[in-house]
Amino acid sequence: MGASRWVTNVERFLESAHVLSSRSAPRSFRIEPYGGHGGPAGVVVRGRVLDNPEPSRAADGEGVGAAVRRSMQNFMTRELPGVPLKVELGGAVVETVSDDDGYFLVRMPASGPLGSPWVSGTVSLAGGYRGLTAAHATPVQVRVPGPAARVGIISDIDDTVIKTGVQRAGQMVLQTLAGSELTREAFPGAAELYRDLVADVNPVFYVSSSPWNLHAFLSAFLDHHDFPRGPLLLRDLLGTAEGREQKHGRIREILDLHPDLPFVLIGDSGEKDPEIYADIVRSHPGRILAVYIREVRLDPGDGTVEQIEQGWAPDVPFVLAADSEVVRRHAETLGLL
Repeated sequence: MGASRWVTNVERFLESAHVLSSRSAPRSFRIEPYGGHGGPAGVVVRGRVLDNPEPSRAADGEGVGAAVRRSMQNFMTRELPGVPLKVELGGAVVETVSDDDGYFLVRMPASGPLGSPWVSGTVSLAGGYRGLTAAHATPVQVRVPGPAARVGIISDIDDTVIKTGVQRAGQMVLQTLAGSELTREAFPGAAELYRDLVADVNPVFYVSSSPWNLHAFLSAFLDHHDFPRGPLLLRDLLGTAEGREQKHGRIREILDLHPDLPFVLIGDSGEKDPEIYADIVRSHPGRILAVYIREVRLDPGDGTVEQIEQGWAPDVPFVLAADSEVVRRHAETLGLL
């Protein structure tokens, strides 16, 4: 069973145990912001509305049981549909309603200069909801590249920055359930490489097929391992079409909202990154400076990556890298560091 299918089945089983009455008042109402990004071309803000307490944070020396309970809490969510919401950012106000799985996505016009590198806004109740008042508000952070930005970085997460073992289903399951941001491993040199690529001015976007349920964990992992801060764009493995948007669509969204930036794509050879990135290179000529693929295949000689490389655009470097140092050396030759 593939990794994505396993996570899907777990989420479906756990969510089936939590059927919330449409008439009862939420006991732990929470707007969970997933942040956003944008600029002069517009802004996208995402999040979810839940009836769950804030998940606990990992602690040094905690046992496996505590880690498993926290992981299960991330999936045992009670989603709140039909919640009227108001997003306020940079003088613009947009109202929306959470979908059947509690998700919301707002596309906002850029009303005047937004500032950079991060702009603060709020997501709040736009009206009454099951006895709750509009006093509920949650801050949200939106990444806005400044004029000094020269390049954007779009990076996968699993088996690109964090050791996951997606091709080994048992290992992936164990790490997902029993690990934490304190115990999971980053690839050597990856955080330093990303910090040098960002250089305090260039934006980084983390795009993954992992479920939104892992947003808090992945944010904590990146912070704990000193990766540069950037929006996380994940997906819902079960619910609405908006939530299930594929990686292609999320990358195109980034390119569309930041039309003045060229990009570097970083992924791994374990699943579909080479194929997805090849499509992006072909459909966005002149926008991609280089593609870096970390080699993590169980069988590096299976020919899948090499087959994609044969039809590669000649003006865009494609680098299959054994480690972060290979990427660093090549990036230096392009003047990216």
